[in-house]
Order: sequence, then structure tokens, then C-alpha cells
Amino acid sequence: MVKSVSGYPLNRAALAQCGAVLLFAALAAPAQAGLFDDDEARKQVAAERQRIDEVKKDLAAQQQAVDARINKVEEALKSQALLDLFTQIEALKLEMTKLRGQIEVLNNSVENTSKRQRDMYLDLDTRVRRFEQQGGPPPAPEAPAAPAAGTQPAAVPAAGAAPATVVAVNADSGAETRAYEAAQSQRRMGNYQGAIVAFQNFIKQYPKSNLAPRAQYWIGDSYFNLRDFKLAIGSQQTLLKTYPDSPTVPDSMLNIASSQIEMGESVTGKKTLEELITRFPISEAAEKAKRRISGLNAQGQAPSGAAAPSGKP
Repeated sequence: MVKSVSGYPLNRAALAQCGAVLLFAALAAPAQAGLFDDDEARKQVAAERQRIDEVKKDLAAQQQAVDARINKVEEALKSQALLDLFTQIEALKLEMTKLRGQIEVLNNSVENTSKRQRDMYLDLDTRVRRFEQQGGPPPAPEAPAAPAAGTQPAAVPAAGAAPATVVAVNADSGAETRAYEAAQSQRRMGNYQGAIVAFQNFIKQYPKSNLAPRAQYWIGDSYFNLRDFKLAIGSQQTLLKTYPDSPTVPDSMLNIASSQIEMGESVTGKKTLEELITRFPISEAAEKAKRRISGLNAQGQAPSGAAAPSGKP
């Protein structure tokens, strides 16, 4: 037993317990403060994570917006590229149209020249045989020369009656080409009414010309451009009846179909296109007909304002 300061006795065990309590209290205070510090740190970490998540969301939204703008720019560039390509294609088509017209005229000129050469050699052979039968010396052969531009070749002189048809062919060949080119010039300038009259006069003057079917085609095409679709169809039907074996027939059928579609007769026009593809499957007009049918099927009706089908000029 130990006496206390106040005089009361104290138990050693009680003193030990009191010391332990005091020691625990002293140690518990810092631990509790540390616990509060950990909670605050966790709150700060959670707040930082939340802020990082919000930043990530903002970045994702910005990335989506940038991607959308990039896609729009790419689409615009693609559209511009397609437009440029389409413009180039149209320019090439126009150039091909002009070249075909020149080739057509040149082919006709070459054929007329070949005819003149054959006729001149036949006439020369006839003259040689006539001199041989008469016992006289044969005439010296003359090489046929191409006539100068704007001039008519002179008729071949012959003993006796020279073939009048040969002289007529030689005299009219240059005029025939000039007449056709004059009509084409009217059409190229957009004077479709003047072109119709010029091509009609050409056919009347040169009904047997190799260019007559093409002249008849351009009459129908000019009516089409004047939006007189009934006369356009009638003109092309005249070509089909008058020149059924002409290479121009596929283009003529395509012009008829286009006129029918413009008149609102899309079903009839589609049948004409299908007939064209069946009769002339490997022609250029057949390829155009296939594209036209695809357009009709996609739209479900005839396209308004369709351009005139330009066949081989």
C-alpha cells in the first residue's frame, strides 16, 4: 500500500491502470488525427479522378467534333474531284464529237476520191481498148490528181462520147462536202432551224450520198433540241425506213427513245431502249441506253430535261 498525497492509500495496480489509460490516450490522439488526414486525402484523390474523367469526356467530344469536320472536308474534296472529273469528261466528249465530224467528212472525201480514181481508170481502159481495136497508138496514161480546195476537177477528155456520169461525180464531190459542212456549221452554232433546212436541202440534192443518213439523223436531233419531239421522232423514223442498214440506226433509235421519255411516255421509251440494246448490243448507243434504263429504274420515272443524245457526228 502506498500513501497518497491526500493521505488515502493507493494500490499499485490502480496506479498501473491509470498510467496505461493515460498512455493509451496519448497514443490514440495522433492516430485519430492520422485517420482524419487519410480521409481528406481520399476525398482529394476522388475529386482529381472526377476532374480527369471530365477532361477525358471533353477531349473525346472535341475529338468527335474534329473527326466530323475532317469527314466533311474529305467529302467536299471528293465532290470537287468528281466535279472536275465530270467537267473533263464533258470536254473530252465535245472534242470527240468534233473529231468524229471531221473524220466523217474525210471518210466521205476519201470514198469520193476512190470513186473518181476508179472511174478515171475505167475510162482510160475503155479508151485504150478503143484505140487498140482501131489500130492506133494508145494514149499516154495520166495519173489522177486530187482537186484543189474550192475547185472542181476537170473532166477527162475522151475520144467519142465520154461517160457523162463520171464528169458529174467529179464536179459534185466538192460541192457535196461543202454543203454538208455548211449544215453542220449551222447546227454547231445552235441555229437548229437553219440546220434542219440545210440538211433537208442536202438530202434533196444528194439522196445517194453516204452522208445522207447522217444528215437525216441531224434533222431529228435538231428537232429534239427545239423540243419538237413529235417531229424529232418522225424524222428518225424516216431514217429507219429509208436507210435501215445504216450505221446511224442505233443513234436514231436512241434519239427516238429520248424524245418519247421527254413527252412523258417513259414506258414506251424504255421499250425502245431495250429494243436498241437487243438489236445492237455492242454499239455505243446501246451503252448509253443501258445507262438511261438504269436511271429510269432508279428514279421510277423519266428524268426531266434530259440532254439530246449526241450520236456520232
